[in-house]
Amino acid sequence: MALAAHQLLEAFPWDSAPRYLLRDRDRSYGENFTEAAQWLGTREVLTAPQSPWQNAYVERLIGSIRRECLDHVIILNETGLRRILKLYFEYYERTRTHLSLGKDAPVSRPVQPAGRGRIIEIPQVGGLHHRYERIAA
Repeated sequence: MALAAHQLLEAFPWDSAPRYLLRDRDRSYGENFTEAAQWLGTREVLTAPQSPWQNAYVERLIGSIRRECLDHVIILNETGLRRILKLYFEYYERTRTHLSLGKDAPVSRPVQPAGRGRIIEIPQVGGLHHRYERIAA
């Protein structure tokens, strides 16, 4: 069995495989990879031929996950990795600002007026990042 196919099977044990897998057309995947994906019940979605720009979105997200999360923690096991990624994704969607969204988060939140009170710091992702909110005095 090819290495990529083996890694796919090891990555998703116990009926936890995703419904879809977005990947490029690199020949390193091969027929074994496609068979493994089908065996897991995962549908492969291939990027368009000769369109490397389509990978940029996935690579940008993976880069953000590495730079803002995984480069700053020590992962001891799969459970710890899943826990920290779940916390990071919640932070990414609800707190982290995105320039493309006008410095808002994907799950929008109201702007808190200055007269509402003092600012408090709320740790997120195990204290790796923080959210700041105003509380009534």
